[in-house]
Amino acid sequence: MGIKKYSPYTPSRRHMTASTFEEITKSTPEKSLVVSLKKHSGRNNQGKITVRHRGGGAKIKYRMIDFKRNKDNIPAKVVAIEYDPNRTANIALLQYEDGVKSYIIAPYKLKVGTKLMNGPEAEIKIGNTLPLEFIPVGTSVHNIEMQPGKGGQMVRSAGNVAQLMAKEGKMATLRLPSGEMRMVPVKCRATVGQVGNIDHELITIGKAGRKRHMGIRPTVRGSVMNPNDHPHGGGEGRAPIGRPSPMTPWGKPALGYKTRKKNKPSNKYIVRTRSAKK
Repeated sequence: MGIKKYSPYTPSRRHMTASTFEEITKSTPEKSLVVSLKKHSGRNNQGKITVRHRGGGAKIKYRMIDFKRNKDNIPAKVVAIEYDPNRTANIALLQYEDGVKSYIIAPYKLKVGTKLMNGPEAEIKIGNTLPLEFIPVGTSVHNIEMQPGKGGQMVRSAGNVAQLMAKEGKMATLRLPSGEMRMVPVKCRATVGQVGNIDHELITIGKAGRKRHMGIRPTVRGSVMNPNDHPHGGGEGRAPIGRPSPMTPWGKPALGYKTRKKNKPSNKYIVRTRSAKK
C-alpha cells in the first residue's frame, strides 16, 4: 500500500502523509461481524481515570476478528480487503464454503479471490493457519498463539513478522519482531506470512486534530508543570528535572525502569530477551 503526501496549503498539511488505501476493496463492514463499542475515556467502573490522555474521537465500530482460526478443513475464499479503525493492519473478509463469514488480519500480498484453509492439512501458503508442528523451520509467521486454542496474541500489528527458528520436543522457538527469542508449544497455531499494510510506519500524523480523531487527548510535559503537579515541575526558567532519573507524576521511576517481575512464570520460555546484544 502506497503513501501519499499532501500539498502544503496549510501549515499542518506540509508534512502530513496518509495511506492511499490501494488494497482496500470494500468500504463498508459486514453488518453481522460488527458490534458497537461504548467509550470509557480511560475510566474504570468507579469513574476514575486509570488511563490518561483518552477521550473524544470519531465514532467507530469494532470488527470481530477470528484470531483462533479453528474452522478446520473447510476452504474459504477471500471476499474483500477492508480498513479497520481499531488496528494498524488491514483485515480480510473470508467466506467459507458452508456460508460462514469471518474477518482475519490481512497478510501482505493477500489478494481477493484467494482460497485459504485452516488446520493441520492446510498447505504452507500465505494466509493459511496451522499448528507450528506442521510448519517448516524458517517460515515467516504472524498471529501466533501463546497457548493452544486461546487464539493469536503475538505479531498482529501492521508489517510485523516472526520467524520459526527451531522445533524441539513439545516446544517451538520463534524470533519475534522485537528480537526476542521465545518458546511456545508446537500445538499453538500461527498464520503463514507477514502482516500487511507494511507502509503504516511511514505515515506522519501532521497535526494535533488528527490525533484527537483517534481518541487521544493532549499530553503535557512534566517540566512545564508546577512542583505540586509533577516531580519535574518548578524552578526558574527551563530547569533540569532535579532528580537522578525521570519520574512519573506519582514519583515512580520512568523511562528505562524495568517493571517486569523477575520471577514471572513465563520467563522460562524466553530464550533471549529483546535487549540482549544480537
